[in-house]
Amino acid sequence: MDVTTELYPRERLDRVREAADRAGLGAVLLTPGPDLRYVTGYDAHQLERLTCLVVPASGDPFLVVPRLELPAAQASPAGRLDVEMVPWDETDDPYALVASRLPRGIAKVAVADRMWAVMALRFRAALPGAEQVPAGGVMRELRMRKSPAEIAALREAGAAIDRVHRRVPELLKPGRTEREVGRDIADAIIAEGHATVEFVIVGSGPNGANPHAELSDRVIRPGEPIVVDIGGAMPSGYCSDSTRNYCIGEPPAEYRAYYRVLQEAQQAACDAVRPGVTPESVDAAARDIIAAAGYGEHFFHRTGHGIGLEAHEDPYIVAGNTEPLEPGMAFSVEPGIYPGPHGARIEDIVVCTDDGCERLNTSPRDLIVVD
Repeated sequence: MDVTTELYPRERLDRVREAADRAGLGAVLLTPGPDLRYVTGYDAHQLERLTCLVVPASGDPFLVVPRLELPAAQASPAGRLDVEMVPWDETDDPYALVASRLPRGIAKVAVADRMWAVMALRFRAALPGAEQVPAGGVMRELRMRKSPAEIAALREAGAAIDRVHRRVPELLKPGRTEREVGRDIADAIIAEGHATVEFVIVGSGPNGANPHAELSDRVIRPGEPIVVDIGGAMPSGYCSDSTRNYCIGEPPAEYRAYYRVLQEAQQAACDAVRPGVTPESVDAAARDIIAAAGYGEHFFHRTGHGIGLEAHEDPYIVAGNTEPLEPGMAFSVEPGIYPGPHGARIEDIVVCTDDGCERLNTSPRDLIVVD
């Protein structure tokens, strides 16, 4: 895959400009973070020195960058997008520099959702007549629908995290702690092709009933279910996220019973995905099955979240989200049941296709019993 031409095409700059114009914005200001990377491919470090892509609604975009960071910006995919790079020196005021290049009397600007508050305040002082709004209102519409190249990158990430899950059984041994297992999983995430580890959850026994359990020194014991939720970011920047369930030896009978319900619910939610369906109906497809089996109070989080350059982004698969799904939208389907002494969650990343969905995770979803 050609990262520059496929994942980060020049046309994205035009799409941001057009979206800004439609929204009545004078400009979009993107500091380091996922939005800047999405538009330019530049994975810039967030520093106290300002780096900012400026996309005016009328006029050409430009990238303001500290002079000492200019070589990195030029070497990134942004260097091949024919974007003017405007370096600034240590004694310059980069906020005033941005303001001087924007039209006089600009009424509204969108600032990156992840912009540091101190930077937003400096822009407010440099553009005193301009209302500031979050850039997410513009960017989410562009980022939610993944291109074929983005889907290929997510597919690659899904295959990599599947390979990690296949290695997990050999790491689960009685007497090991969650932290020890988690450290080995983190090493495997990198070994299987990720650039960074985003998170590792190894929830054994009662910790499995906490969806966001932190790694602890709790010793893993036979007969206790273990929830393993892991993810990382690939060199492309696109993320993986997958949850599977394990047990050393035979689990409790009541766990087997609700695990079967969970498998049915997760399958039903995946089957519900298709263009025109609302995220809340996908959530309901899983939630209704779990509730009918008597476990409704033990499923207390949304069914899924979007994924791309961030592990969590739009669209969110939750009650109240009535925005219809469209082809190219990628998100997790991860219902869970957490009754107390243990818990379970099954998570796959899926992409809405023209007539249904594609699962990007293919590792077994059955409970994996480790001898």
